Amino acid sequence: MQNMLSVENLEHKYGAIQSLKGVSLTVNENEVVALIGANGAGKTTLLRCISGILKPCGGEISFCGESIYGLPSYKVAKKGIAQVLESRHVFPKLTVMENIQMGAFLRNDKQNVPDEVETLFEIFPRLRERVWQPAGTLSGGEQQMLVMVRAMISNPKLLILDEPSLGLAPIFIDEIFNIIPRLKKMGATILLVEQNASMALAVADRGYVMETGCITLSDTGDALLGNDEVRKMYLGEE
Repeated sequence: MQNMLSVENLEHKYGAIQSLKGVSLTVNENEVVALIGANGAGKTTLLRCISGILKPCGGEISFCGESIYGLPSYKVAKKGIAQVLESRHVFPKLTVMENIQMGAFLRNDKQNVPDEVETLFEIFPRLRERVWQPAGTLSGGEQQMLVMVRAMISNPKLLILDEPSLGLAPIFIDEIFNIIPRLKKMGATILLVEQNASMALAVADRGYVMETGCITLSDTGDALLGNDEVRKMYLGEE
């Protein structure tokens, strides 16, 4: 399996506070990798360093064999990394279709976009029903689906999902996590950051556990689901 993303000994500081302390992880092609941990563990900081929103202060980030360490976010996006930020960010006055078309802005093969949109609508049928509806009028779950489709239509090599279940009703959480394996079957490579550890690990090939800026455990998704320490700390079991 070909390595796509490699993070090695990554460091980041907010002033005097060290938020990442030598973090290392890998994501291989056509893998779903989950990163779990409590609030404040450093998960979002790590994602923002990978996508170029934040600049790390040590270590290395390689993507498809090239260093992307310290690159600005627009250059990282051009390399083929699409990040779906937590809390959802739609263009509220634009329609669902106009939001999706914004995701194809950097593509040179726009003639292929309509067919790919139709393929994604098969996975996200709710959006087809609301295609000319302003995005700001969608429910939270529908907006989450929309930002995922907008990211996918950019044809990324790596899709990063940051807390996709945050603030959603249970029915939408189930739907989002049923969709992730279908995206993998389409060939997507996904790095998933999620506080809902049980659902994240259930769809993940591999997983990492992050605590206070460090990776403390890594294994297959199934093995982490069965790990006594993980079950106690993140699944609420005694």
